[in-house]
Amino acid sequence: MEKLTPYQRVIRALRGQEVDEVPFTSYEEFVPPCTEERLLRDRGLCVVRRTTSWREVFTNVKVTKLHYTDEKGRNLIKTEYSTPVGSLTALQEPSGTTVWTHEYPFKSEEDYKVLKYIFKDRHAVENYAHAQSVLKNAGEDYIVRDNLPLEPLQTFISGVFMDPQDYAYEWYDNRDELMELMEEAAHFNEECYHIIAGGPLELVNYGGNVVPQFIGRDNYKEYYMPYYARACEVLQPAGKLVGCHYDADNTTIMDLIAQTPLDYIEAYDPGISPPVDEALKAFGDKALWLNWPSPWHCHTKEEIREDTRELIRQAGNFPRFLIGVTEDPPIDRWAEIFNAIKDGIDQSKG
Repeated sequence: MEKLTPYQRVIRALRGQEVDEVPFTSYEEFVPPCTEERLLRDRGLCVVRRTTSWREVFTNVKVTKLHYTDEKGRNLIKTEYSTPVGSLTALQEPSGTTVWTHEYPFKSEEDYKVLKYIFKDRHAVENYAHAQSVLKNAGEDYIVRDNLPLEPLQTFISGVFMDPQDYAYEWYDNRDELMELMEEAAHFNEECYHIIAGGPLELVNYGGNVVPQFIGRDNYKEYYMPYYARACEVLQPAGKLVGCHYDADNTTIMDLIAQTPLDYIEAYDPGISPPVDEALKAFGDKALWLNWPSPWHCHTKEEIREDTRELIRQAGNFPRFLIGVTEDPPIDRWAEIFNAIKDGIDQSKG
C-alpha cells in the first residue's frame, strides 16, 4: 500500500484498518521541539497532543490560584476553593512533566460539606473553539486526543481531591459520603459525554491510571465498567473512538477489560502486564496502544531495537497494534531511544 502519514497510520490502526507499518507515537511533552524531534517526525513519529473540547465552570464557587516561590526556591501553586459553606485549599509543585501535590483539598470529615457544594456547583460547557484551534495547528505528524474527566471513583483514588491513603480510609469509614460525591461526578461526566460527541476531535480517553490491585475486580465491575458503557453509548454513534489509560498490571482484570465496549487500550505496559500476544488474544477487537516500558529505556540501542522487533513479532499481523511512549523517557537520551525504537519498526517491515 502507499506510504501513510503518521496521523493516517495511527487513526487507521485504532480503527483496525490496514497500515503500512506499526505506528509509533509519543506524548507531545516528551519530544521537545528541536532538530532531532523534526527528524523523528520525518521518520514517522506521530506526536499525541492532548486537550479537551469542554471546560469546567462554577456558578457560585470561586477558585483562585496563587503562584509563588517559597524559601526553598520551589515554584508552588496554592489553589483555594471558596464556597458559602467554607473553603478548601490545595498546594502543588509543578516539576517538568509532572506535579507534586503537597496538600490535598480534603483533610478531614468536616470537608465533605464543602466538597459536596463544589461538586453540585460545577458544570461542563463546550470549548469547541479551543479544540478546533488545537486541531487546526496540528499537521499530519500529530493526532489530537480529547479527554474525559476521571471515572467517578477514580476521581478520589487518583489524588485530585484527596490523598489515595485517605481515600482508602474514607472508603471504609465514610463510604456513603463518597458515594454521594461519586454520583455528582457522574452527572458532570455525563455533561462531558454529550459535549465531546458534538465536538471536532476523533478520539477520547476516559479517565485512566486504573490500578486493579488497589480497586479489585468487584469495584472495577461496579464502578468502572458501567461508566465506560454509558460513555460509549453516547460517543461511538457520533463516530468517536473511546479508550482508557491502563498502565498498571492488568493481569487480574484482563477478561473484564475485554467485556467493556472501549475501542482501544492505551498505555498498556507489556513489562508488567501479560505480554502482547496474550493481550491481543484477550482483548479481541480492541486496539492495543502500548506504553514503552519505562525500565526498557535503560537498555542499549541494540537491545531497544530487539525489544521492538520482539513486540512486533508477538503482534503478528494484527492491525490494531501501536507502540507509544506515555511515560517520561530519560531526558539525556530520549532521541537515541526513540530512534532505536523506530529502527526496530523499520527492521520489522517486509
